[in-house]
Amino acid sequence: MRVLIGCERFGIVRDSFLRWGHEAYSCDLVSASGPHIVGDVLEVVQDFKPDLFIVHPDCQFVSGSGNHWCYPGKRKVKLGTIVGDERIALKIEAINFAWALLNVDCLRIALENPIGILSSAIRKPDQIIQPWEFGEDASKATCLWLKGLPALVPTNVLPGGRKARRANQTPSGQNKLGPSDERAMLRAKTYPRIADAMAEQWGQS
Repeated sequence: MRVLIGCERFGIVRDSFLRWGHEAYSCDLVSASGPHIVGDVLEVVQDFKPDLFIVHPDCQFVSGSGNHWCYPGKRKVKLGTIVGDERIALKIEAINFAWALLNVDCLRIALENPIGILSSAIRKPDQIIQPWEFGEDASKATCLWLKGLPALVPTNVLPGGRKARRANQTPSGQNKLGPSDERAMLRAKTYPRIADAMAEQWGQS
């Protein structure tokens, strides 16, 4: 199967498909190691013509956690934070980008993003998964919008379910990663066992 993983810098999903014997490439605007294409994913996918297209668009302006900055009111704004009309414009741009990705001419598409406004702006996700359903000691609700693909089947549900505090969480349930320039990028990484489930299950679809 020809597989294109869009907006992926770390090659985690790509490498899982490679291990299962597929012809897989990652694609992003920046360079990365391994089989990787640098470029606009909407242009690359037209030439690549994949059998399976998995894409992880940037969630900065569509995640629920950042939506309040569209209407900051009297909130104290950190220097450099994009707020107000500028953020609203970038949010609309991100929604249109996600919509275009879901409407690429490909029989099998999976778009991944955290819980946010895509659920109302486009449609509800077909599935919401957690890393702890796949053997990863972590909590990160992840939405999947699917076309021509079955829902992922959990492979190793860890004890405790939603009530358990996971290794990536503080006692109050927040993510342990502190503020940094790399925080968003690190949080966006796909957990390896979820990538393995994608390759094993969707690679056979």
